[in-house]
Amino acid sequence: MRLSCPLASFAAEDPGGWSPVLARAALFDRAGVDRVLVSDHVVFGEALDEYARPELGGQAGGKQPTGPDGHWLEPLTLLSVIAGRTARIRLCTNILLAALRRPAVLAKSAATLDVLSEGRLDLGVGVGWQQAEYDAAGLPFADRGRLLDHTLDVCQTLWTQRRASFSSAELTFANIHSMPKPVQPGGVPIWVSGTVNKRVVARLARYGCRWIPWGPSAAQLGESINRLRGELAAVGADPESLRVFGSLPVHRAAGGSVDIERTMAAVPDLAAIGVTEVTARFPLPDDDQAAEEILRPIVQAFRSAAPSDHGRRVSGSP
Repeated sequence: MRLSCPLASFAAEDPGGWSPVLARAALFDRAGVDRVLVSDHVVFGEALDEYARPELGGQAGGKQPTGPDGHWLEPLTLLSVIAGRTARIRLCTNILLAALRRPAVLAKSAATLDVLSEGRLDLGVGVGWQQAEYDAAGLPFADRGRLLDHTLDVCQTLWTQRRASFSSAELTFANIHSMPKPVQPGGVPIWVSGTVNKRVVARLARYGCRWIPWGPSAAQLGESINRLRGELAAVGADPESLRVFGSLPVHRAAGGSVDIERTMAAVPDLAAIGVTEVTARFPLPDDDQAAEEILRPIVQAFRSAAPSDHGRRVSGSP
């Protein structure tokens, strides 16, 4: 199991500088966190209540964390800066609206970051919920699922073929060379976000069984993982290769500090249902030295609580 921590790469108003975000990423690296997560919005429209509409890709009862003038850092650019200030932590988009980028340019950007970070990049991708972003990019919102698949197909083609060729309804090229390739064999790992549905199952089977649950599937995670395993097996994918993100509830002691023992008691339960990547937001002070003194024992406690992959049987597996 690996521990991931989100970065606050956005702000409701201009924070006056982003150095605290970079310092926090470096802290996560020093303290032993396995992966840092950053989110994505390219632009905003003004219909932000649509975030609460699951049929559009939002989440029932959810609320967009900023207004339309919220400040959001572009994730690949941010992760590139973080890569230069860290040594070992993995760099993950959670999630990147990949279809908003031109596929060949995204392939080049991701490959470059993977090379410069020495193979530390993960691409978590999804379709998003906001039509305004697709409008601003000149793309049809109703076609967002197919556009995401198309983008990922082009990326994987350029990452894996020395002399690349590709053909689709809107894009055809042949004998194209794009170097350097990503350091990681097979290209940058792709993590697919979404609920358990036919489109998501097809993506997982096609691009690698790495899942970021969303909405009701995240709320009923054990049931969702078992269902997804069955769906993957039905389409010929290996359900035993499935890796899954799951959230760790953080409990606080009476004084407001993290109740480490109570928090980590849930880690074996997450492992038992098939979670392999644990996401947690730990309350930490702004002072980096004090934050590191708090975070290091939390990470050590996670290591002690997390079962070893070796010999572990996951609930629902044969």
